[in-house]
Amino acid sequence: MNKHDSERMAGLLVERGYSQSDSSDDAEIIVFNTCTVRKHAEERFFGNLNNLRSAKKANPNLIIAVGGCVAQAERDRIFKKAPHVDIVFGTHNMPNLGHMVESIESGRKAICDIVEEIEIMPTAVPSIREKAYHAWVPIIIGCNNFCSYCIVPHTRGRETSRYIEDVVGEVERLVSGGVIEITLLGQNVNSYGRDIYGRSWFAKLLIILNEIPGLRRIRFTTSHPKDLADDTIAAIASGEKICEHIHLPVQAGSNSILKAMNRKYTKEGYLETVEKIYKAMPGVSLTTDIMVGFPGETEEDFLHTLDIVEKARYDSAFTFIFSPREGTPAARMENQVPAPIKSDRFDRLIKLQNRTSLEKNQELTGKDVEVFIEGASRKNENVLTGRSRTNKVINFVGSKDLIHSEALVHVKEAHTWYLSGEIKEVLVR
Repeated sequence: MNKHDSERMAGLLVERGYSQSDSSDDAEIIVFNTCTVRKHAEERFFGNLNNLRSAKKANPNLIIAVGGCVAQAERDRIFKKAPHVDIVFGTHNMPNLGHMVESIESGRKAICDIVEEIEIMPTAVPSIREKAYHAWVPIIIGCNNFCSYCIVPHTRGRETSRYIEDVVGEVERLVSGGVIEITLLGQNVNSYGRDIYGRSWFAKLLIILNEIPGLRRIRFTTSHPKDLADDTIAAIASGEKICEHIHLPVQAGSNSILKAMNRKYTKEGYLETVEKIYKAMPGVSLTTDIMVGFPGETEEDFLHTLDIVEKARYDSAFTFIFSPREGTPAARMENQVPAPIKSDRFDRLIKLQNRTSLEKNQELTGKDVEVFIEGASRKNENVLTGRSRTNKVINFVGSKDLIHSEALVHVKEAHTWYLSGEIKEVLVR
C-alpha cells in the first residue's frame, strides 16, 4: 500500500509540471512516505529527516514534505523534532499534496494538513508506476480488526471499499495501457465489499477480473485468516489468471497469544484453513507474517509457533520481533519479554523457516514452471530474472530481448531464496 501511495504522490507532482530527480542532492522537493507498523522503520525515518537539516540550511528553498502513517499519528512530534519540515500530511489527504507544495512555493509558512477520514479515494489521482507491466490496485483501505499490537486502524482508518465497477473499470484501463499483471491491495482484502454490499464480494471480484481480456496475472495481499472464505479459495483455484500464492499472516501459534493479539482465530482453525488451501491447490505457495516476543509469550507459547511453522510448511515468512507501538493495547501490557529471549526465539524461528523454504524450493527441482521475465539480474547482466505464478524468483541465462515475455523455465537448482534454471520454451512475447 505504501509503494502504491508513493507512486500516487509522484504522479500528483509530475501532473503539476515537476519532474523526478535522480538524487535527493539535486531535488527541490523531497517527500517522505512513512510507515509506522514497526518501530525500526520509524526510527530510520527520523534519522533520515534529521540528516536534511544541513541541506535545508544551505538551501532554504528546499521543500521537505512528510506523509503517510507516521505523519498521521505523529504530526506534532515531527515539527518539534524537525522544524525544517515544510509540509506534514496524513494518509487520507494525500491527493492535496500538489496544492500544498504550490502553497509553500508561493511563500506560505509550514503546513500541517491531517484529516481523519478519506475525502478523495487515492485511486482518483494519477500514478507514476514503477513497472510498466504491473500495477497496484487498491480495493479496500483501512482495517476494522484492531489487533492489539497494530496501529494501522488508527492511521488508515476503518475499512472503506471501492465499488466493484470502479475497480473493474480501473483494471480495464490499465490493461488497455499495457499492464498485464495487477496486485489487488487491502489491509484485509477478504473484507472487500462488506461496508458497501453487506458481505464480502472478494471472490466475486476475482471471478470478474479473471475474465478481462489481456490481463495475464492477478495477485493480491493481504488476507486475514479469519475471513478467508471457501468461495475465495475456490475462486483462486479455478481462475486461470489468479496466481496460486496466498499470503496468510499467522503472527503466532499459541491460542493464548492469538487471543491477546485479538486475532479472532485459533491455531486449530488456522491449520484447517491451510489444509483447505493445499487441498484445493496442491502446488500453491503459502507465505506468512510471524511475530516473536509478544507480551506474555512463554517458551511453551513459542513452541506452538514453531509447531505451526512445521505443519503449515510456509514457502517463506516475514519474521519480526515485537516492538510496542504507542497508542496500542499491547504497548501497555505487562510481562514484556526480555530482549535476549526475543532474540533467541527469533533466531530459532529463522533457522526453522529457512530450512522449510529450501525444502519447498527443492520440491520444484526438475520441474518446468511458467515465469514472467522481469529484467536482467543486478549482479550479472547476462542472467535474466523472473517470477513464477507462485511468486518464486527464478534466475536463468537468456537474451535481454526476452524481458517482459513469459517462458517455461526448467528448474535445475534450488536455493533458500530463489531458484536457478534454463529456458525451455518462450510462451508469450
